[in-house]
Amino acid sequence: MSTLEFFFDCSSPWTYLAFSRIEALCERTKADIQWRPILVGGVFNAVNQDIYEARANPNPVKAEYADKDLQDWAAFCGVSIAWPTVFPVRAVDCMRGAFVALDEDVLPAYARALFETYWGDLKDISRRDILSEICEQVGIDTEVFFRRITEADVKDRLRANTEELIDRGGFGSPTMFVNSASTKGEDMYFGNDRLPLVEAALKAGTR
Repeated sequence: MSTLEFFFDCSSPWTYLAFSRIEALCERTKADIQWRPILVGGVFNAVNQDIYEARANPNPVKAEYADKDLQDWAAFCGVSIAWPTVFPVRAVDCMRGAFVALDEDVLPAYARALFETYWGDLKDISRRDILSEICEQVGIDTEVFFRRITEADVKDRLRANTEELIDRGGFGSPTMFVNSASTKGEDMYFGNDRLPLVEAALKAGTR
């Protein structure tokens, strides 16, 4: 069986688009998905600092099209995306929490709730009360959640995933790696619009 590693941070709208389709893609290709939460700000700081300049001084013509492109993709994927007042959001607690959700086998539901709450409801997902609502929604004990995200093993796992992505040539979210007998985990794809290529690679790996 081929495996798809999905490195992601919920603070990216393009990652939301990819996330909304990735499970169905893996079902079609009979691939096993490995959820790899990261802190995309750590990736940017290490290897992609140009993004901060682009955000501070956007090209107005390109920015206008980018907004249209995002909405076209949102309609195509059947999700609602608008720009939250708090952007970029401090996502460290959210993404540490992804490991709590992973350990409790509710990661997809947790990530979906984060995406919908931030990009759909436009709520600040760095806030404790908002994270509490998400925990209750997906069945995570809030006391356990807030204790676990302060513990060293959870912090270390998020840091390790982020550093691993950098070491493997990644520079943003979502980044995906197709693992098959032929690729040996080095077949990297970046961005929501690369999903057709990811699907083709997974299908090729099962032949």
